[in-house]
Amino acid sequence: MAAAAGGAAGRPWRVIPRPVLETVLHNHALHPRVPQPLLLHGPRGVGKSTLLLNRLLPQWSDPPHYAAFVDFLHPAPTSPAHATAAPWSLLADSTPPTLPSLRLQLESALEELTRAAVLKGAVGSKDVLAALSRSHGLHTALSRLAGPAAGRGRGTSSVPVLWARAVLAATSSARGEDPTFRIGEGDAANCSMEETAYMQEAMAALRVAKELLRMQEGWRKEALREMNRTGRFSRPLVNSATDWPCLLLDVLSGAAEVDFFQPKLVLNNVDVLKRATCEDETMVPAAMYHDSFIWRVIALGANEQCLPVFMSTSDGYYSSQAFVDFGFPNIFISRETFGWTQQEAKLHMVSEFFSEKEWKVVDEILGTNTRHLSEIYMLKQKASRPEVLHDTNIEEIVDTYLAHLQVSVVNPAMETALSMVQKFASDVREGKIPENRLSFGAPWRHPPRTDNPDTSYKWAKIQLMDFVQSFVNAEFGLNYLADDSLEILDDPAAVAMMEVGLLYQQREPSFMRPITRGIQRCLARWLVQQRLELNLQESISFLWQRAIRGRSYRHLMKEVGYK
Repeated sequence: MAAAAGGAAGRPWRVIPRPVLETVLHNHALHPRVPQPLLLHGPRGVGKSTLLLNRLLPQWSDPPHYAAFVDFLHPAPTSPAHATAAPWSLLADSTPPTLPSLRLQLESALEELTRAAVLKGAVGSKDVLAALSRSHGLHTALSRLAGPAAGRGRGTSSVPVLWARAVLAATSSARGEDPTFRIGEGDAANCSMEETAYMQEAMAALRVAKELLRMQEGWRKEALREMNRTGRFSRPLVNSATDWPCLLLDVLSGAAEVDFFQPKLVLNNVDVLKRATCEDETMVPAAMYHDSFIWRVIALGANEQCLPVFMSTSDGYYSSQAFVDFGFPNIFISRETFGWTQQEAKLHMVSEFFSEKEWKVVDEILGTNTRHLSEIYMLKQKASRPEVLHDTNIEEIVDTYLAHLQVSVVNPAMETALSMVQKFASDVREGKIPENRLSFGAPWRHPPRTDNPDTSYKWAKIQLMDFVQSFVNAEFGLNYLADDSLEILDDPAAVAMMEVGLLYQQREPSFMRPITRGIQRCLARWLVQQRLELNLQESISFLWQRAIRGRSYRHLMKEVGYK
């Protein structure tokens, strides 16, 4: 047994294929155009990014397939190490990304994909003009680009004429200089003069289209500032921020053809786009940009069909609430994955990475989460080195790993959740919370009436402890659709813990649970630690909360099909 364990410890970790899920995603990608985007969602650590990066993207980047991969959490993930560097919770490790940087990342990926389409001869100047004309008024902007010469003859100032002048000017000058839409020295080496001219004209047309849309967006800056100041909503103003990437999607979708040019767009960690920061008052908020882009992808697919768009996320919002917000239960093609079952994990892990005895310990304490297993195996390899003096017992390794999760993941996330519950109390005092969330008998109905930070913090802490205690009593699993009241989704503590990423809201079956068994154990440890730190007065307040206003979600433990 020791020899087997020693041999297993020397093997490097490898990416294990998942044939069923890979086949489902690859079959969707084989279509040049599809009516719906595909949403790949599941808890953190089940291998979604690894599957896309290591298994599928190499196939989708082999001509005639072309893929634009955008990871909003990491600028350029090119190896499995980047995928495993994602935080366990949904909190950013440092400062959250800014909307301008994420927007540039998305646009740059689509521009590279469009450039590949032009070099294949799949996109021409007429295609760009046709896509622009479907949703934009071009006469005024083209007249400004053409300059005074456009007003000399009224009969020749139609949109096609102005477009031809603008493209000709962009072809022969350096206006709208953009290295992406330029033909390099070796790009047209095997092309005739006519083909090269066609590609140059298409590149110039894309430069003109980008300049036109930037010009129109600039005209709306003050209107956007006013919209942000008053808190109102205007769909045309919000859509102006996504005009350029959606135009490229439209052009690429029209150019898609089987066995010639089959583009795909993969958006990894799309939830980061929704939570990005933006200090510019003349730009739309990140949440509006996120919603506008997805809305237009849905509309393009429903009206004319769109190139395959894959969105991957670990945020439970996309499992159920996103389908409600976007208006239809099947608005996305949903593919939810929870990683390996217990039998599958044992089949892959035992004898190759862990011994039978080690696997029983790991499975009981941490479960079958792929990332937990890979991180434990890395610790096991480090503990087997000769220079390491501490015990290499698997129980000690797992206990060290749990302590790391507690300190670096769960405790900071719970502090953030506490601040969110405090903000809820502040919003209640200011009248920002609707009355239906403060129904009679709700444990969170009576927050402190004063704005004392200490009182608010103690109330939020008791609310969070009360929720975790009720969660423990419900055996860490609640069916949020069991009583058709959606009561738990009004609970500020539950919402806060889902927003920081410690809880995951499944789609099918409709359970809310910790993202992993390891995180579940850390939540129980957090509750014990907080109860030990309470003074006498706080202990009495907590016990009073549990006895008089305490949460009880045991009625939501109903399994699917149980009567």
